[in-house]
Amino acid sequence: MRIKLMLAAALAAAAAASASAAGGAEPTASSAAKKRPKLTITKGDFGPVLTNGRGRALYVFTSDSGKTSNCYGDCARAWPPYVVKAKPRAVGDARQGLVGTTRRTDGRLQATYAGHPVYYYIGDNAPGQVLCQAVEEFGGFWYVIRASGKVVR
Repeated sequence: MRIKLMLAAALAAAAAASASAAGGAEPTASSAAKKRPKLTITKGDFGPVLTNGRGRALYVFTSDSGKTSNCYGDCARAWPPYVVKAKPRAVGDARQGLVGTTRRTDGRLQATYAGHPVYYYIGDNAPGQVLCQAVEEFGGFWYVIRASGKVVR
């Protein structure tokens, strides 16, 4: 009986410590929003352009039809879509009213900006790096985009 009481006390203490470390409350909508993927604007060689929360440049593809992506297979291996679990939030100079999502044919959610699906370029590895601006590949051109939603030509 004494061991059971000691075990129960230890479990209660651990639960109290865990609640205290977590702030003692359930996650709020505000904390959930902070965990959403981010879109921001980063300055680089092409001026201020749209990037993810880590500063990786995002591109639009001229062969897409509105919010519908036309980049799959080899195209998506070279130009991976910015796949998200929830609608991103705009930070800094990015505009929340231009942020959205679209459903890809495989069911995954892809971020959009100004109504265009956005993609990474596989060769861009450093924050702000833009190696394939205005390149024609896979039946269309690839452009970085400004906070306004206009492409950089």
